[in-house]
Amino acid sequence: MTDPRSERPRPAGIVLAGGAARRMGGVDKAMLRVGGTPLLHRVVEALRDVDPVVVVGPRREGLPGVRWTREEPPGSGPVAGLAAALAVLEHRVDTVAVLAADLAGVTSNTITRLVAALDSDEEADGAVLVDADGRRQWLVGVWRRRSLDTAVPADPRGASLRGTLGASSIVEVPALAGEAHDVDSPDDLRP
Repeated sequence: MTDPRSERPRPAGIVLAGGAARRMGGVDKAMLRVGGTPLLHRVVEALRDVDPVVVVGPRREGLPGVRWTREEPPGSGPVAGLAAALAVLEHRVDTVAVLAADLAGVTSNTITRLVAALDSDEEADGAVLVDADGRRQWLVGVWRRRSLDTAVPADPRGASLRGTLGASSIVEVPALAGEAHDVDSPDDLRP
């Protein structure tokens, strides 16, 4: 689908939602509620201006319109999940938002700012949020599809995102307050 504000196709979105949530006792972290809304639903809502949205992980209810896929084997890591999602995207997709399913503070404005940052630098491979401590948030980014296709190894099982994407040319986008907040432990659910 084409973005009516421009002549280029709208970005696609990938949500990685297949983790084991070991620090959360193995619960389905993507479906934990923050502010009354499951985390996965919040992240998919942040991608409302992209098309399509591919969720990597077990199928969950209440998310019409998303495409589902799984990494092989399930649980083989975020790069394997990224590879699985890229495999189901049409080749015409040239820009891809890549998000974790446990982001409590990501919004559609986050995606708009990342797309604008990437568009402002034709040489960049991707744009990622940088938290208040200066750390790149590898699972809050927008990437050129060709850069992802090149960076993802033939056997992505167990590969780290930082190791896979770390040598890329990246535009850093400072996170707004709370925007890079993710849920890794029960303490992260407390207000």
